[in-house]
Parts: sequence; structure tokens; C-alpha cells
Amino acid sequence: MLENIRLSFQGIWSHKMRSFLTMLGIIIGIAAIIAIVSTIKGTNEQIKDNLVGSGDNLVEVKIYNGEWEYISGDSSTPEGMPMIDEDIKDEILAIDGVDAVTSYRYGYMYEGLGYKGNTLEGTSIYGVDDSYFDVNGYIVCKGRLFTEEDYLQGKKSVIIDNTVASSLYDGENPIGKSIEIKGDVYVVVGVVDETNVFKPVVENISDWYTYYYNDAGGKIFIPHTSWANLYSFDEPYNVAVKAASTEDMTNAGKETADILNSYVTYMDAEGNQPFKYKSEDLLEVAKSMMELSSSTSKQLIWIAGISLIVGGIGVMNIMLVSVTERTKEIGLKKALGARKRAILAQFLTEAAVLTSLGGLLGVGAGIGLAYIISDIAAVPVAISGTAIIISVAFSMVIGVLFGFIPSVKAANLNPIDALRHE
Repeated sequence: MLENIRLSFQGIWSHKMRSFLTMLGIIIGIAAIIAIVSTIKGTNEQIKDNLVGSGDNLVEVKIYNGEWEYISGDSSTPEGMPMIDEDIKDEILAIDGVDAVTSYRYGYMYEGLGYKGNTLEGTSIYGVDDSYFDVNGYIVCKGRLFTEEDYLQGKKSVIIDNTVASSLYDGENPIGKSIEIKGDVYVVVGVVDETNVFKPVVENISDWYTYYYNDAGGKIFIPHTSWANLYSFDEPYNVAVKAASTEDMTNAGKETADILNSYVTYMDAEGNQPFKYKSEDLLEVAKSMMELSSSTSKQLIWIAGISLIVGGIGVMNIMLVSVTERTKEIGLKKALGARKRAILAQFLTEAAVLTSLGGLLGVGAGIGLAYIISDIAAVPVAISGTAIIISVAFSMVIGVLFGFIPSVKAANLNPIDALRHE
């Protein structure tokens, strides 16, 4: 086998230009496949990162009225919704793949937030429990988190994020200063920021609305026990669960929603539940988008595969020429006792080496092409090791398949006729 490989390289080197032109179809086909797969894989990773986020595996389970998310302050306050107590949280924690759970109330302030004439619009407000900041991955930049006293006494304490701090306080230290929320005065006790600063790729205004619009005005947090100061007493809770892994997110969100919906008691006149808990199954959305992307890539790969077939025909053609050129050599070997199997193996090896070398060159060209496409089209690239291995193996198979007929022809030559061949 090693001798056959050595002879194959010797033959390729003896006819460098001819060999390169023969490999060109294989190189182009493999390069196209590597570039397509790498670009699609990079795009899929971007889709997953944009939707799922920075890897905190957090799943929001929110209240919906039909297809619309319920936000505190809406005209139709849900009835018969459960108060999320420790028993319900323990039930959620018992779900496989759930590491932590927190409950919170959520509102959106179009206006009504200010400090000394500075105002802020479009701010999200959260009424949080004592585990919210830990589960959601917040760190304290200044001040402190809420104390037990803040919760028990329903104090008018507030924690703000860096967006609110920079927008309202103009570089001042906000700790201990007042903030007006819907006409009521609160005291800032802390400034927080997210541990994982996730920045999705934004390429147009639609992406900005999808990823940033709701957070453009920043976030403020109050103890959930103080929520009644701003909204009605019976405002329901949303839930956030932290999954053990990204793969556990879908199941964790679905089962949490099922548990919470089992405690919803309100039915309308037709016996339906107008308000239900639904999980934000971003992972499934990402999967469906990636499947659409992958289906497109499969079509492109089939098109690129045509060049591999063309390259295989080129290999068959050059191997037939090689058999014709080396007819006397084949006859001499057979006259000296070489068996059909040895002749067949020699030419099959030469065909496989020729296409494998083309495959390796194609891989290099494909990686380079992928990065060129990335720079020009501003799309991400993720090189697929699996695609590289399969491409090189497939190029070798192409060589064997299309080199088989010339190899059989060489093996079946009559030694007397071969020696007399001019």
C-alpha cells in the first residue's frame, strides 16, 4: 500500500499541471461545501445567541391574555391567578433540569420616572423577591440589595440599573438620593448590572426593536411587597426559572407553565381560561429558524456537489489516459507475475490519492473562502470539523468510484497485447 501511495505521488508530480486541472473540480466542490457549511453554522450560532442570550439558561414564564403578554396596569387585571408561595416554588424546583426559580411582578412605565427635573420614559419596573437578582445574574455596582426589613415593611426602597443611573443622575452617586415613581417618592439603595453583558447582533431597525426596545429606558426594581403602592393589591406574578443547561430550557419552561396553570382558577362564561402562563420558548424559536437556514444550506450543498461529480468524471478521464500511456508498463508487470489485484490496487490508490489531495486543497480554499465571505457580507463563520472530515473522506470515495473502471481496464489487460502496444 505504501509503495502504491509513493508511486501515486510520483505520477502526480510528473504531470503537475495535468494533475492540478484534474483536481480542480474536486477543489471547487469541496471549497464550496466547506464555505457554505461554515457560513450556515456561523449564522445558526448567531441566531441561537441572539435569541437564547449569553448562556445564563434563563426561561421567563409570563402571563398571557390570549396572544398578548399581560403587563401590570393593563385595563383587564387577571383573576384567579396563584400567589407564588414557597410551596409552588418547591414544586417547580422539583422539575428535572431546573436549578433555581424566582417570582416577580412586571410593569412598563411610559412616563412618570424622574429626579430634579430629569425624566425618563420607557422604563421597565419589576417587583422582585429576595432571589431575583441572584437567579437573573445581577451584581451590585453601588449600594446594596433589598434587606429583609425592606420586604417585611414594604419600604419605598428602589434599586436601579446603570442605564437609569446615568440618565437621571448625570454622573452623581445615586445612592441615598430620591427618585420619583408615578408621583411617589422612593430612595435609591443600590445600582445593579447584569453579570453577562449580552449584545446581540443588530443589523436593522427590526432587530433593535426585537432585542433592545424594551430595555432602552433601563430597569428599576422595588420589593414585591411594595407593589401595592403603585398598582392594585391582586397583581399576579411572573416566574423565571434557571435551567441546568440550554437543552433543558424548553422542558423547564413548559413544565413550569403547566404547574402554574394548574393553580389558575378563573374561567370565563364559556369555560375557558383567558389568562394563562406561557414560557418564552426562545430555544424552540431558534431551532425553527436554524432548521430553515439548514434546509437552504442543504440545497446549496447539493448544487455544490454537482462540481464533485464533474471532478469525478475528470478523474475517470485522466485515469483512462494514464492506463493508455502506461500500457507497456502494465504488460511488463503482469509478465513478471503481478496479479490483477495488485494492478487494480495501484490504479485505485492513485485515483484516491489524486482526489484526496484535491479534497485537502479544497478544504484550505473553502476555509479561506468562508472568511472572505464573512468579511464582505458581514456574516459570522464557524468552521465545521465534521464537514472537513466528511469532505476529505468523500473526495477519496469519489476517487475510488470514478477510478474503478480505468483500474479494472488496467487489471484486465492481456500482457502480450500490452507489451506489443505502441
